[in-house]
Amino acid sequence: MTVRQAKALGRNDIPGRFVDLVALLPPHVIRDEADYDAVIELLDKLLARPKLTKGQSEFFETWTVLVAAYEREHHPIDSEEITGLDALRHLLAENEMTASDLGELLGNRSLGSKILRGERELSKTHLRILADRFKVEAGLFL
Repeated sequence: MTVRQAKALGRNDIPGRFVDLVALLPPHVIRDEADYDAVIELLDKLLARPKLTKGQSEFFETWTVLVAAYEREHHPIDSEEITGLDALRHLLAENEMTASDLGELLGNRSLGSKILRGERELSKTHLRILADRFKVEAGLFL
């Protein structure tokens, strides 16, 4: 599939079965930006659907592994200056959560704003709760 073909494909035109999706865009190593753009375009259209079929989910998961490998090599993110607090703030924003929501999640409503201001550290229990809630490794917040 080319970038032009991916862009022309409507979100309702995307097949539901894995085998049909593979026929449309067979999983392969991403070699260049045009290939990367075509894959991202199709994955974005899949994500725009209200619900994915089992085949669409499998196809999406397969491609995310290949996209991640390409991005690690060609679009690395310099994470040396990102702190655990930065990661927490980002996850809160992405999940439309406030400091109060964070506090409630951790068991004390006022705790969220204290953590975000750097006045309180995250405990081991907090780290486990956050890792479970956001489905990430607890070490992200250290």
